[in-house]
Amino acid sequence: MRYEILVGLRYTRSRKRAQGRNRFISFISLVSMLGTALGVAALIVVLSVMNGFQEELRTRILGVASHVQVTGFDGELEAWQQVADQAVRHPEVRAAAPYVQEQGMLSFDQAVRGTLVRGVLPAAEDRVADFVRYMRAGSFEALEAGRFGIVLGRDLAFALRVGVGDKVTLIAPQGLVTPAAVLPRVKQFEVVGIFEAGMFEYDSGLALIHLQDAQTLYRMEERVSGVRLKLDDLFSAPRVARELAAAIDENVVVADWTRSHANFFRAVALEKTMMTIILFLIVAVAAFNIVSTLVMAVQEKYADIAILRTLGASPGSVMAIFVLQGAIIGMVGLAAGVVGGLLLANNLDVVIPFLEGVTGATLWNKEIYYISELPSKVLPADVITIVSLSFVLTLVATLYPSWRASRVNPAEALRYE
Repeated sequence: MRYEILVGLRYTRSRKRAQGRNRFISFISLVSMLGTALGVAALIVVLSVMNGFQEELRTRILGVASHVQVTGFDGELEAWQQVADQAVRHPEVRAAAPYVQEQGMLSFDQAVRGTLVRGVLPAAEDRVADFVRYMRAGSFEALEAGRFGIVLGRDLAFALRVGVGDKVTLIAPQGLVTPAAVLPRVKQFEVVGIFEAGMFEYDSGLALIHLQDAQTLYRMEERVSGVRLKLDDLFSAPRVARELAAAIDENVVVADWTRSHANFFRAVALEKTMMTIILFLIVAVAAFNIVSTLVMAVQEKYADIAILRTLGASPGSVMAIFVLQGAIIGMVGLAAGVVGGLLLANNLDVVIPFLEGVTGATLWNKEIYYISELPSKVLPADVITIVSLSFVLTLVATLYPSWRASRVNPAEALRYE
């Protein structure tokens, strides 16, 4: 073992009985380790939550929405079957389903709620969305033409206080014009199912009815609002949307999920970037603590450095000793941070309820964050990046104090010894 490593390890492990300065240096070293561990653990947990949130948000949105949707310029599509046939000819389009989407108001007893009404063909819709998997009561297949059945989101059903078998009144904004007034169109629907997508926006504001019932209620005859498409690869949606816009003969608007829900994903990406920068400042503070620790260690070891120099140690060797001492402090903090961060990130489903029980505060409100549970996904690339950047920052912090140590003049240092 090279003597620089031996001396650096000895300085790091030393536990002198002296009071005052030595004890303070040990305290600063401990603070540096804890600061590094806290910063690294916080980075791993926050980035894991951001990754999980982004993936969960995308999965749940696309489980109810669509990868690509084709609509008419005026919001209605007449030759929808032709459009669907042209779309599915694309090699990356897996399935297509027509839909009618309009606003409505649901009423039951004394409760009234506004909702988005979507008319679908159950067999076709099952190929582009995951409503069958999200059903909590009743059956999605119970939506039959002419039966006037309706499937509600869980929170919407709870707000109306209805269950499967109850009859709700759907009020359409398209009214009947009479000499006396404009009367809204009203139709009674039977609740045949309740779904829970796990995303509050849909669970509290979406109602599904059969396509033909929607066309009858909203006087659309054979027209639909558009066609929803599911792709083999959701990340190819922008390119496929451009190709479909050029291939479809009808005058249509083709939009993919990255445009229709762009605000969600841009907000998550921006927040992830800003939180990463902010939390890296914690590691930077810990690195500054390492600087102060080594500066004081160099001041204390002036005599030792002078003796090493007189014995033939080069300035580079002296510098290596203190770089090693600072690196050990950083590596211990990094190791503790990685272990703690991974444990927290992989057990948030236990930690969050525990903290809510202890503090009595709601740490995760699904009405604010759109998702019912706090998600977490640890990406190895993120952990490697965090550890690498933190270790580089730690090494950079050791350079100046170590350089100062290498510049010690033996004669000056031993003058008063």
